Amino acid sequence: MGRDVEQGAFSREDRVRYRQKVRRCLDVFALMLDDFGFDADRPMTGLEIELNLVDAAAEPAMRNDQILADIADPLFQTELGQFNLELNASPRLIEGTGFADYAHDLRSSLSRADERAAKSDAKIVMVGILPTLTERHLVADNLSTDERYRVLNDQIVGARGEDIELDIRGVERLRTHTDSIAPEAACTSLQFHLQVAPDSFADYWNASQAIAGVQVAVGANSPFLYGRQLWAETRIALFEQATDTRPDELKAQGVRPRVWFGERWITSIFDLFEENVRYFPPLLPICEDEDPVEVLHAGGVPELGELRLHNGTVYRWNRPVYDIMDGRPHLRVENRVLPAGPTVVDMLANAAFYFGLARGLAEADRPIWSQLTFSSAEENFHAAARRGINAALHWPGLGDVPVTTLVLDTLLPTAAEGLDRFGVAPAERDRLLGVIEERCRTGRNGAVWQTETVWGAERHRGMDREAALHHMVQRYAELQRGNEPVHTWPVD
Repeated sequence: MGRDVEQGAFSREDRVRYRQKVRRCLDVFALMLDDFGFDADRPMTGLEIELNLVDAAAEPAMRNDQILADIADPLFQTELGQFNLELNASPRLIEGTGFADYAHDLRSSLSRADERAAKSDAKIVMVGILPTLTERHLVADNLSTDERYRVLNDQIVGARGEDIELDIRGVERLRTHTDSIAPEAACTSLQFHLQVAPDSFADYWNASQAIAGVQVAVGANSPFLYGRQLWAETRIALFEQATDTRPDELKAQGVRPRVWFGERWITSIFDLFEENVRYFPPLLPICEDEDPVEVLHAGGVPELGELRLHNGTVYRWNRPVYDIMDGRPHLRVENRVLPAGPTVVDMLANAAFYFGLARGLAEADRPIWSQLTFSSAEENFHAAARRGINAALHWPGLGDVPVTTLVLDTLLPTAAEGLDRFGVAPAERDRLLGVIEERCRTGRNGAVWQTETVWGAERHRGMDREAALHHMVQRYAELQRGNEPVHTWPVD
């Protein structure tokens, strides 16, 4: 939801008008899918990284406004918490040396931002959940000052009508309540965008859903929250619970959650937008002046502002995107399952694995979603979030198999074929997929390194949990700047 919101209170009339406008947009979108020229000639990719700010003691630094002003770069934006920033890389093709270009730009942008952050006694850490966050940090007063976040908080909490319960059972258990969506700010993610043609969107979305569990298992990097060791990728459970607008009664009635894996394979992108309109009441009923029917009939490109805003308040793990660039509309799959970090090379390895595997499966002769039930894909997703790289996932023809075996024997070759179809240089393909291969061979990802480092600090250095977490984050930040893959990091 990257748009300005100034309105804080919405009337009944606002909601009725917005609902009508969203449905009008949906009708226009259906017409556009039938006979409109979407930009899909060369599939562009995009990448977003949500970042944490910490001080010298590894505590969250609540000063993103000041640091953003010093950075003065439109690629950096606010995020939900005052200790968050977001970096949006410039979209590009990944053919040839596109990944190397990503690496150069990301490292340059992050280095420049770190220099500016240092002026405010802060530094940047890329991690799924900042392990030193506590309940006193994640409160409404620490939401970013942009009014849209305050409005969103009020609407989610108001829709629920009661405090939000967090109850996560992992290695240890966390059970607490919050009166705001501030805990969501702990969830800092890595998001991939892949532009696709309308007639192939369903194939790419289905493929993305099928591999979501594999991505999470291999890339897990969020084992700690509020001082407790929970899931390997605790961010999944936290995000699902921290933005849940449903009290217990609505959950019992089967009302869909706003953070949603989905419930079926699709045949068109329209299925997803139609589900959004059918199942989810508006959180931010803000209407634009545009009449999309008039724009379409006049030969223009409708913005579909209400439909896009509504889509931005339904938090699918693989989200459909309608956007306009240089006057031409296009469609994207936004893959949102992964945590940020640990390093630029790790994140680009995750990107290569996702883009290659999604294309390889989307263009396969026999679709994976014709062999894998949707419920199995969802079960894989949550099993991977709990166990990480030690998870066993269900896969057609193999049954329940260790995710490392699945990746090494079956999925890496498919990802390599997909990258070849994108025209990725063989050296780039092999270098980045080699990082995924070594993670699986060693059984080491960010979550494993974090937990082993904390255990080591507790057992061998005599630290309590709080001290061990601060020690680990400081060491993590040092190693992150070296940009060596996390599976090579020493535990000391």
